[in-house]
Amino acid sequence: MSIATEPRLVQKLEGSPWEIEGYLKVGGYEAWKRCVDGMKADDVVAELKKAGLRGRGGAGFPTGVKWDKVLNHRIKEHYFVCNAGEHEPGTFKDRFLLKTLPHQLIEGCLIAAHTVQAKAAFIYVNHEYEEERENLKKALAEARTRGLVGKNVLGKGFDIELQVFEGHGSYVAGEETAMLESMQGRPAMPRQKPPFYPTDFGLYGKPTLVNNVETLCNIPRILYKGAAWFTQVGTEKCPGTMMFSLSGSVNRPGVYEMPMGVTIRELIEKCGGGVKGGRQIKAVFPGGPAFSMVTADQLDLQMDFDSLKKAGTGLGSAGTIVIDDATCMVAATLKYSNFFKGESCGQCPPCRMGTNNLATLMAKIEEGQGTQKDMDSLLQLCGFVKGTGYCTLVTGAAVLVQSSVKLFQKEYEEHLRLQRCPFTPAAVEV
Repeated sequence: MSIATEPRLVQKLEGSPWEIEGYLKVGGYEAWKRCVDGMKADDVVAELKKAGLRGRGGAGFPTGVKWDKVLNHRIKEHYFVCNAGEHEPGTFKDRFLLKTLPHQLIEGCLIAAHTVQAKAAFIYVNHEYEEERENLKKALAEARTRGLVGKNVLGKGFDIELQVFEGHGSYVAGEETAMLESMQGRPAMPRQKPPFYPTDFGLYGKPTLVNNVETLCNIPRILYKGAAWFTQVGTEKCPGTMMFSLSGSVNRPGVYEMPMGVTIRELIEKCGGGVKGGRQIKAVFPGGPAFSMVTADQLDLQMDFDSLKKAGTGLGSAGTIVIDDATCMVAATLKYSNFFKGESCGQCPPCRMGTNNLATLMAKIEEGQGTQKDMDSLLQLCGFVKGTGYCTLVTGAAVLVQSSVKLFQKEYEEHLRLQRCPFTPAAVEV
């Protein structure tokens, strides 16, 4: 199977997703067996560095470097957590992988926990993912009957267990430090920094490796087929493929695995089948509403971490949302502003008050009651709150509004001039 032309992570396996036979037939658990048979931890890390795998959960941090930090930390008590707390609008790739390929995730988790010598290993799953969580538990039971997890793994005299942890289910709980707090029985609130990374101060205050679902699903294939196979596609600095959650105004929304560096246009046209109703593209969120949107003249931008960052936006977890020209951008921005307002944990005053005030001002403008003073206050508030929270939620809320106003200022001006939304019919005077 060619990585360049065939879906790799989304291949159809025989039977129900938790049944192990289909996965074994395509080389499943072979990489795990190599690790159990004596492949050195440093060799695993070296292969990941050679492959250039970067985290698929948002920041794009080099996976091998992160594993190395935990493995060789001066503190020798380590933990591992798979973050499946996906909750961002337009992002559903990890849910798809949980539902369809639980064994590939389990194998990736086992390799990760074993490599960093974790004392305990967990899979933190969004509580809304009920079917996915049950599939995962059934797959774990099948792996246990084969001696792949549990006591005396494959007769090698060591134990390793994966515990499924039902997550809090909020957007902010997906932030790794908030997730770790909730796992210890505390409110799901991001930690004040420093320390900055769970690799230094994670679960129970110990070095902890945290990776998301897609990142871990790449691990077995890289170790089984080699770094050279993985780097056949993608870009030099972002090799491999990415799972794109494509939604919004497209004919075929869904999860698509494409090489890193695919253009926004290719993703929309080849995968999404173009825009609904033959309408024109007005804007696209390449990485979800927490990153700046791009306009129709930027559709040839490459979808990888570095290219999008250079363009002033970001890939994030690749939740790509397409907006057509029949959509009011003020209304669309208000929708996501209300999301950020509702998902703020309230720990940081700038976030608690900032997200609320941003949503209030956006609603006032959309409802036709806004003034130029409100517009000025909106942008001033964005400048005040960016970068002030313990996590990036309030920054994302501010970036959303700034991007919308900058790119679609005329629509905002029309709301002020008409004292109503120009995308709705004017009231009939009687």
